[in-house]
Amino acid sequence: MDVIVGIDVSKDRLDGHVLPAGESFFVGNDHGGIDALIVRLSQMKADVVALEATGGYEMLAAAALSSAGFAVVVVNPAQVRSYANALGRRAKTDPIDAAVIAAFVGATRPQIRPLRDEESQAFSAIVSRRRQIVQMITAEENRARMAQTKETHKSIRRLLAALRRELESLDDDLDGRIRTSPLWRVRAALLTSVPGVGPTTARTLMAEMPELGTLDRRQIASLAGLAPFTRQSGKWRGKSFIGGGRGKVRAVLFMAALVAARHNPVLKAFRDRLVQAGKPKIVAIVATMRKLLTILNAIIRDSKPWKSA
Repeated sequence: MDVIVGIDVSKDRLDGHVLPAGESFFVGNDHGGIDALIVRLSQMKADVVALEATGGYEMLAAAALSSAGFAVVVVNPAQVRSYANALGRRAKTDPIDAAVIAAFVGATRPQIRPLRDEESQAFSAIVSRRRQIVQMITAEENRARMAQTKETHKSIRRLLAALRRELESLDDDLDGRIRTSPLWRVRAALLTSVPGVGPTTARTLMAEMPELGTLDRRQIASLAGLAPFTRQSGKWRGKSFIGGGRGKVRAVLFMAALVAARHNPVLKAFRDRLVQAGKPKIVAIVATMRKLLTILNAIIRDSKPWKSA
């Protein structure tokens, strides 16, 4: 029987639970604690180590365990909580959560994907910082429209100038990293060969979806949160929804789909057919996002650039 270790992550501590032994333990969420964790897991010959995603606190442990050769999976906390509710486990403490995580992995057997290496994680961090800068620029531009005094306008202009310089610096950094990485250069060229996909979309997909090209179309759509699901009970049939997945990926795909629906002949025809068939425009755009992602997945998988015919 596989040895499965569930780990509940907090800022300062890692609580673990081992199945089938039922053993519980904890270590510090720092280099010393993780070194001790690696020794413990090596002694028990752990087959799978599962950590709950907690806004980045899990990344040090996940990266260290992965580089130590363990099969690591980072699980969705909402799914784990739903699983706990289904089991009737209402109590919530760190040791209990660790036990639930281990049981969840044992029951669902989620696919274990390779974690991003250090360079890819740095790339992702820059993309996230760029997004924050863009949001700050938008906020200051909104304030400029509401400002009523010259002094306020001057302050906003100075800050906007600094933010735009920082944005340009981050873009240069991203471009430099792409130029120095043969793999990223090839991937960037493949992705941007599709009309509607610009550098920002390509960078975000490379940073936030390293699985692109390794999964089938249903799996990649589910990973991005673009796989529709329907609510139904008995004879009642609800509407289909999308949700979950990677919000950053969906955000850039939404903008790319809007552009592609105008300038990409294949996706424009696809979107127009849906609208002509009576589908609401937002539904047509979501379907276009899903089709665009499927195309990009196939392009990376086959290493062949876009062809309209």
